[in-house]
This record gives sequence, structure tokens and C-alpha cells, in this order.
Amino acid sequence: MGKNKEKKEKKEEKTSQEKKSGASKGSEKIMEESGAVPAVVEVVVGRTGTRGEITQVKCRVLQGRNKGKQLRRNVRGPVRKRDILMLRETEIEARRLQSKISKGAFS
Repeated sequence: MGKNKEKKEKKEEKTSQEKKSGASKGSEKIMEESGAVPAVVEVVVGRTGTRGEITQVKCRVLQGRNKGKQLRRNVRGPVRKRDILMLRETEIEARRLQSKISKGAFS
């Protein structure tokens, strides 16, 4: 019985420490293992991909070597302004979207 009680106490200590840190379990793990860097979405540029499933955004890096740098990135899934992205790398930037004009003087 003494061992079980000790295990419960240790478990409670861990959960209370996680709550104090403010970050979720998953984000801490990503930051430690792969060196992911947080970036905040500033502008949603547009949709891309063959079926429009990718969103191109401009985001500003919040930490790391490239802190303050503004990047253009492609994001899959729901995203909106002021969301936080966890970037694995901050060196490569997405290509700019090209306007698709099918009629008029530009065709």
C-alpha cells in the first residue's frame, strides 16, 4: 500500500508542475526534441494546392535565431490570423502565389 501512495503523490506533483508551466504536453515535447520554433500568423494570403486544401500565410518568428523574421509558409488545415504555428525550420520560404487570370488582356 505504501508504494501505491507514493506513486500517486509523484503523479500529482507532475500534473501540478505541467499546469504551472502554461504550455501543453505536446508543445513542450516538440520544442525539446526537434527544436521547433513558434511563429504567429499575421496575414492569410490565399488558398493553394490542386484542390485548394493548402493555405498560404505570412507569419513572424517569435523565438530562436531568426526571431522577428517574417516568412511566407504553406499550412495544411484550419488556420486564421493570430494562430501560433510550430515551425520545424525557419530557413525555407514558400513560393509566392501567382494570380490566375483567365480572361482579358493578360491571357
